[in-house]
Amino acid sequence: MTRTRTLAWTAVALVLMALAVPWFLWDSAAVAAGLPVWLWWHIGWMALASAVFAVFAHTDWGVGVEGVR
Repeated sequence: MTRTRTLAWTAVALVLMALAVPWFLWDSAAVAAGLPVWLWWHIGWMALASAVFAVFAHTDWGVGVEGVR
């Protein structure tokens, strides 16, 4: 079970890192509520990453860190 959870959290972390920078919005000049859309993406993504980290901290803190038994 621990190995499965470690792999799952690793996959979640990789997805969060891969999509943290909105490469697909770099050429966009779109603006929403006075700020560039790429900035809104970053703000939203950091809120999502914070929520995921909170879930990780409350449920599986230490997964992937402790020794294998």
